Amino acid sequence: METEIEQVGTEHHHGSHRHLVDRPDPDPGHAPSATVDAIVVPTIRHPRWLSHAIRLAAELRCPLVTLHSRPWSRADRAAALMPHDIRYIAIDVDDVSRLDMPDFETTTIVKGTKFVRVTDLSAKRNLGLLLAHFMGWERVVFLDDDIEVGGHQDVMRAAALLDRYDAVGMHIGGFPDNSVVCHAHRLAGGHQESFVGGGALAVETFRNPSFFPNVYNEDWFYLLEETSLRSLAVTGRVKQRSYDPFDRPARARDQEFGDVLAEGVYWLLDGGKGLGAATDARHWAGFLARREAFIKDVLRRVRRMPPGRDPDPAAMEASLRAALGRLNSIEPEFCVRYVKGWQEDRHAWIEHLKSRSRLASGVDEALKRLVKSDASPLNCQYRMNLIN
Repeated sequence: METEIEQVGTEHHHGSHRHLVDRPDPDPGHAPSATVDAIVVPTIRHPRWLSHAIRLAAELRCPLVTLHSRPWSRADRAAALMPHDIRYIAIDVDDVSRLDMPDFETTTIVKGTKFVRVTDLSAKRNLGLLLAHFMGWERVVFLDDDIEVGGHQDVMRAAALLDRYDAVGMHIGGFPDNSVVCHAHRLAGGHQESFVGGGALAVETFRNPSFFPNVYNEDWFYLLEETSLRSLAVTGRVKQRSYDPFDRPARARDQEFGDVLAEGVYWLLDGGKGLGAATDARHWAGFLARREAFIKDVLRRVRRMPPGRDPDPAAMEASLRAALGRLNSIEPEFCVRYVKGWQEDRHAWIEHLKSRSRLASGVDEALKRLVKSDASPLNCQYRMNLIN
């Protein structure tokens, strides 16, 4: 049965990219460990969702950085929940246009189109990288607020691997970390694994800097160099809390452009190729045709599923139809334009960091430098010195 499942959809879709990732520590008991400079949690949820990250920061004895937006997710509320033995920086990110970031071409390209992404997750992660740059933090762990780490030792082992790798992810167990379309593929009998993602990712911030573009699968782009995958490993285990990926068709529709871009780029890597073809419209014409065939195949399999099961096949079908509708508006030339814009943005981000190479004298100066010179300061609560 497993062999049959693995064959479903493989002609038009790669259900796994894990062969691209090193697994260097088969014996965790003898694997080295290292300190973590900070944990960064971007969040739009109520601060009570930070409880696991707070415990992890206490065990690792490192600062916890929380980046908030939404009326119910505020820095002062997070500060009120912090135990006395936690160093933390809680920042309200209300207006990303105030942040001292380059004018990313990838953002300009999709502005005014149906592909624009209105979330601030990428901006928050980039803000975490910029804060690390000013504070001199070399080993930073990005952690989503719906992720639970098996143990702080796993994080310390990931941090140690940053001596050799640019980024180290952790195996995501529990609820699978997939796009809506890939959730449907797996539930309808296809072979589908999870890849390394920003929800549980240790990064080395100085040696080979990268950034998160404002697109779905922004973490997959963070893991790339201009023509290849950055040095990447996976270790440990984390658990993602469950949710209903089919609760609204708009979720699948909004993911489709980023899913196409990322899967299309990693399709090349899977074939042992560099990313040169990612700026060739012929590659994208072929990949878009494969993507359409893949979604239609998933849709056929979902329609054969019996009603009354969970998740509801009707909801799955509505999401797949929404993704297919968005897919049909993506043109090969637009994919090429986006990839070229992303390449420009990588250089712009590196130059941006070089021009701001001086370390901050402390948190106050770092916070001031996170925003543009003519912008009002960020609302922030922090405690970096513990009183015994």
